[in-house]
Amino acid sequence: MLAWSQAELAMAAKVSRMTLVDFERGARTPHPNNLAAIRAALEAAGCEFIPENGGGAGVRLKKAAAQDA
Repeated sequence: MLAWSQAELAMAAKVSRMTLVDFERGARTPHPNNLAAIRAALEAAGCEFIPENGGGAGVRLKKAAAQDA
C-alpha cells in the first residue's frame, strides 16, 4: 500500500530489518513492543487498521483531509 521496502519500514518503526524478514516469512512473531512500533509507523504513514466486523479484518489508506478553499 505504501510501496515501502523492508528497510524503509524498519527505519520508520525503529526495528531491525531481520525482525521484519522473519515476521513476513512466518519464522517468528515479533515481540509485542515491535508489533506496536510497526503498526504505529504504518498508521503514521496513513494506513488504517479495520477490526473484524463480520466481513474480516483489514487495512486501508486513510482518506486525505479535505482541503479548505
